[in-house]
Amino acid sequence: MAAGEDTLTRRDAMLRSQIERRGMHDPRVLAAMRAVPRELFVPADLAAAAYDDRALPIGSDQTISQPYMVAVMTQALQIAPGGRVLEIGTGSGYQAAVLSQLAREVYTLERRPELADQARARLAALGCENVHVVVADGTAGYPERAPYDGILVTAGAPRVPEPLTAQLAEGGRLVIPVGTAREQDLVTIERHGDRLQQTAGEPCVFVLLIGRFGWDEAGRD
Repeated sequence: MAAGEDTLTRRDAMLRSQIERRGMHDPRVLAAMRAVPRELFVPADLAAAAYDDRALPIGSDQTISQPYMVAVMTQALQIAPGGRVLEIGTGSGYQAAVLSQLAREVYTLERRPELADQARARLAALGCENVHVVVADGTAGYPERAPYDGILVTAGAPRVPEPLTAQLAEGGRLVIPVGTAREQDLVTIERHGDRLQQTAGEPCVFVLLIGRFGWDEAGRD
């Protein structure tokens, strides 16, 4: 993925000041984020803010996550090079592009067709041939390609959707924000046979995970 010198300078500055300074040092995650031109995943009028330390609106009442949170969630997933990943909430496609640098295959679900179409075009233009964008209710997962070595959810859920844990491979990890509509905690769940080991992470705020096993359209549990 080629980029101009100024863009790479801004990307490197973002990695140093927002990611590494906060203790994130996984070399594979840093390399993946350095490879993806974040400015191509935000609206044109926000390109200058693409590397700011904050989430940005992308239309359809959705956002592209703060770079630091992308790094935190990606590192928590611990995906091996041959892994298969499911992402819930494609949005702009940025997180899927980062995952494409780390995994063998990425399936990403988006419930809004207009966002799915835009993300699919961006990912294709960048040569992310191992990413498959599907329009679906992400709370139900994507059983057609299960099990997954990693499942990453980019929206806040009232609880962990059971279909997602059911689609985890042995040793697989699910990373998901869980909590109220106003604030969540980042949770990592790892499968060991029939046992699910859950670890709580840092507080965060995401848009709501809408669907059969999440919030309804009115934001009710």
